[in-house]
Amino acid sequence: MPALTRVEGEAALRLRIHDGAVTEAHLRIYEAPRFFEALLRGRAHGEAVDITSRVCGICPVAYQTTACRAVEDACAAVVDGPVAALRRLLYCGEWIESQTLHIHLLHAPDFLGHDDVIGMARAHREHVERGLRLKRAGNAVMELLGGRSIHPVNVRLGGFHRAPARSELRPLAELLRTALDDAWDTVRWVAGFDFPDARCDADLLALAAPGTYAIESGEPTVIPADRGLPPYRFPVRDFCDHVTEEQVPHSTALHSRLDGRRHLTGSLARYAVSGHLLSPLALQAAREAGLSDPPLAAGDGTLGEVCANPYRSIVVRAVEVLYAVEEALRIIDTYEPPARPAVEVPPRAGTGHGATEAPRGLLYHRYTLDGEGRITDARLVPPTAQNQGAIEEDLRVLVETALAGGTPSEADLAPLCERAIRNHDPCISCSAHFLDVDIEQVAGT
Repeated sequence: MPALTRVEGEAALRLRIHDGAVTEAHLRIYEAPRFFEALLRGRAHGEAVDITSRVCGICPVAYQTTACRAVEDACAAVVDGPVAALRRLLYCGEWIESQTLHIHLLHAPDFLGHDDVIGMARAHREHVERGLRLKRAGNAVMELLGGRSIHPVNVRLGGFHRAPARSELRPLAELLRTALDDAWDTVRWVAGFDFPDARCDADLLALAAPGTYAIESGEPTVIPADRGLPPYRFPVRDFCDHVTEEQVPHSTALHSRLDGRRHLTGSLARYAVSGHLLSPLALQAAREAGLSDPPLAAGDGTLGEVCANPYRSIVVRAVEVLYAVEEALRIIDTYEPPARPAVEVPPRAGTGHGATEAPRGLLYHRYTLDGEGRITDARLVPPTAQNQGAIEEDLRVLVETALAGGTPSEADLAPLCERAIRNHDPCISCSAHFLDVDIEQVAGT
């Protein structure tokens, strides 16, 4: 059977060049298969929440929430009111800590000419300290609601094992008010970076939710790369009819296509699809940071200017951190403890679908249950697998541009390619120096 790998770790890039043209740009992911779909088969429906959180130590809440939504969908259970608000608050905590980690510790050194965050801290100590404060605020949200900041243990089907009292949220609000200032400063900081000209030529896929910036729920929405085509949506249950996966020889991770085309999910896609639903404060920050007004793709179909420069994704992420802090404060301010911390999710036979916006992009789960609630089939489609085609195309264009200006060495190309990959914040970017480049030059005939 094909190996299904959810990757955080190492990768290698193979480039095949013929007469100055890149004929092959393969991002080879060679992590060992983990087979989470197989591990889920035969398990009780309530176990998916804890098992899938182990797929990723950086964004476990995304996997837990998506698993909950899919199983609850199969069982026709509805989570709303204060419990749904707590679920969104927990997700905001993960957005804050994960996006901040990427911005300050992984991505910013690329723009400031440093090999890693240690070197950057020597020259820009205050920025690293601000990032650590922001990350601490996000971790505090996850610890209070989830029981701990990594692989939370308080999440369950239908909600939580325990809901906090209002008094427990007050110290969290104080921490987040300070974080709001830090988030503003982060947006201003990254807006001053030097952004190379680039464009990701791919369809944009993100969730859209009525009246709010989609985080923990929504409907898949597409802005085609051909801007002459109108945006369109499809139900979450039809996700696998539109997003298809295939095994490629050079990677243990699957590659995805959206209606037969290359696509991109993540911060750029979210801003294009739902940016107009950001809070006034976040929209003001986006404008001050030089981002164009987002299109109304989820409204009347009118398209404004879509930001498709992957280097500017760091700006969108900073705006999203600001929004997540503000949204967390809003939820805390209006919070009333629920009568029960979770709704009942009695097992029944059926198939359920769930999708949420992990920091790296749209995450989809599908589960089929038997009459006793045992999982008979599982499907997990993470954002990194969806983005690999777009990443490889970015790399191909980048290397061809570099070749047009001369004949760069492998040592010169490696940092350029690493930077292009980190623009998309895939799980493999957690290794600061992960890329081995293998170039095969083919002479012309």
